Amino acid sequence: MNPALSKTRLILVFWNRKSFEAKRFTDLTCMPDLTVKQQIDQLTDELNYHSHIYYQENRTEISDYEFDMKLKELEALEKEHPDLKREDSPSSRVGGTITKEFETIHHKYRMLSLGNTYSKEELEDFDKRVAKGLGTDDYEYLCELKFDGLAMSFTYEQGVLKQAVTRGDGVKGDNITPNAKTIRTLPLKLNTKTPYPENFEVRGEVFMPLPVFKALNEQREAQGEAQLANPRNTASGTMKMQDSSVVAVRKLDCHLYALYGKNQGVESHEEALKSMEQWGFNVSPTYRKCKNIAEVITYIEEWEMKRLELPLETDGIVIKVNRIDQQDELGFTAKNPRWAISYKYKAENAATELLDITYQVGRTGAITPVAELSPVLLAGTTVKRASLHNANEIERLGLHEGDTVFVEKGGEIIPKVTGVNLPARKPDAPKITYITHCPECGTELVRHENEAVHYCPNDETCPPQVLGRIEHFISRNAMAIETLGPRTIKGFLQKGLIEDFSGLYSLTFEQLNGLVFEDEDKQTGEIKKRSVKEKTALNILESIEKSKEVPFKTVLFALGIRFVGKTVAEKLADHFQRIESLAEASFETIVEVHEIGERIAESVVEYFSIEKNRALVQRLQDSGLQFYQEAKQEATGTSLSGLSIVVSGIFESVSRDELKSLILENGGKVASSLSNKTDYLVAGDNMGPAKKDKAEKLGIKMLSEQEFLNLINS
Repeated sequence: MNPALSKTRLILVFWNRKSFEAKRFTDLTCMPDLTVKQQIDQLTDELNYHSHIYYQENRTEISDYEFDMKLKELEALEKEHPDLKREDSPSSRVGGTITKEFETIHHKYRMLSLGNTYSKEELEDFDKRVAKGLGTDDYEYLCELKFDGLAMSFTYEQGVLKQAVTRGDGVKGDNITPNAKTIRTLPLKLNTKTPYPENFEVRGEVFMPLPVFKALNEQREAQGEAQLANPRNTASGTMKMQDSSVVAVRKLDCHLYALYGKNQGVESHEEALKSMEQWGFNVSPTYRKCKNIAEVITYIEEWEMKRLELPLETDGIVIKVNRIDQQDELGFTAKNPRWAISYKYKAENAATELLDITYQVGRTGAITPVAELSPVLLAGTTVKRASLHNANEIERLGLHEGDTVFVEKGGEIIPKVTGVNLPARKPDAPKITYITHCPECGTELVRHENEAVHYCPNDETCPPQVLGRIEHFISRNAMAIETLGPRTIKGFLQKGLIEDFSGLYSLTFEQLNGLVFEDEDKQTGEIKKRSVKEKTALNILESIEKSKEVPFKTVLFALGIRFVGKTVAEKLADHFQRIESLAEASFETIVEVHEIGERIAESVVEYFSIEKNRALVQRLQDSGLQFYQEAKQEATGTSLSGLSIVVSGIFESVSRDELKSLILENGGKVASSLSNKTDYLVAGDNMGPAKKDKAEKLGIKMLSEQEFLNLINS
């Protein structure tokens, strides 16, 4: 037996429903010899117990020194016997894993964003929509503080943390499990006898506590390093670090706020939070159930100032319909749940001098005016630039040269100008007029009817547009050609190797190897020579070749058609299955696709009506890109082929998700809301009367659970 271990006192841990209980035994020298596995298991249990009572119950039973000695003992045993290290080992808390690349994981349940409001009147409008959607006023809300950090998903199997994934684009994110294990308040294993599902997912906000952020900046200042901008960005950047031991030093924390999975055993969001608390998750105790929107507003007012006393940053309140069956009934839009909304507190503002206005040109030719400001400290960040959105906004603000303007960070990545200090204006200051020609290529700007944004129509040779479209095409969410970046693309354009992204597939090793091009240093403005080495050239060509495996729906998104985002591209690809069918489709045909609106249809038709776009697509096809996908396999038949079906209510023998899977497997389409295109409404118990009334008005046939099952089995 390990002699060092014989000098320690061992805690064998027993659990009851309410809390951990520990019983101390005599020295191990008085016990029968333990195997190495038993030593590791018992030390792991003991240390996890002490971590739990320290972080969850705010108490201790041993000194820090004793804890550290036991941890070192465990680490030594694990180093000698790595195959015996448990997944919930407390040694994971100190990190040490080096990750070169993060694996991309598709979320089992999409991580949608919430709609925002700064107005109590809009909250009342939200409440009216909820009442109308449910057809009753018998509902409650659950209010929670909105923490400013990094949203993440954590998957548990048999009570053990298996996977931690960032929100990413809502559909997929990065697997950063080793980094997540360094968060001390996040259970590596649920040590409780309170029942929990075999497999489930919890979501939470990873954040850096304000005292930790302050101490980190003080340390960096003492070392002569640049200050970190704010806790949110620091937390986000920390979680994406490749060395988990560095992550561990940053002392991140996490509040959990959502539960997902089958057989949760809860009927409301409040019950889910209470269950998570009982299982040992760090749920903020600031949540409250509210009977109506008036109580919600009272909660908002109560926390407007009180939240500033918390040791972490918050920027608002999240309001959710409490009952899960009512959440299911209200459903989702393409981007947001209809049963939840975020109320944002008005942001801090500051006054500073307007030095100039610059104009940025996006990949679609859209012109965005940006205010160049005298640097000012705002919400912990030094602000030098702020968005002015469009010509209408400049006119509304009535900006003059040299004005003193008010700036705030109202949830914007780039702060915005909100007003002008008129008494401080110089008497002879000229009024600012919006530019008439593109600042990059000199082409006269156009402004489409009913739109506020000006555009540069020169999409063929305007440098930012050409570069922007290629950057979008190669981006991670599109073709994922990660060996290329803006500087290299600029070099290709500069040397005339490509004119658009189709040219990437004609590049040769001879063209790239040793290629020298000029690049401007953004900070100094100095022009530097850059070159492409042999290994880099090979990596670029390999990455380009690999992109030919990207599926049709992603290639369609990568084309950069206006208004065709990831979700829209997927729906169009699923419906038309090949690019030729989509290119020839009429406006009316495209609008018939489920959840595709007129604006999107107009944009798609316009795109394929332009010969140079069709020629571009043809060049990509000739290069071997995927512009076709197989129809989805129908697992059980075609009894619902072409039918659009809405599912609502609670069912006895199958879950709502299982019903939806059956619809898809039998060739049907699952619709989120009733319309004149809906063929059936599968109605379960507790379905809102409003939905029933709407179905009757539209003449939609309603099926019971058994009638639906009979239909697919007939």
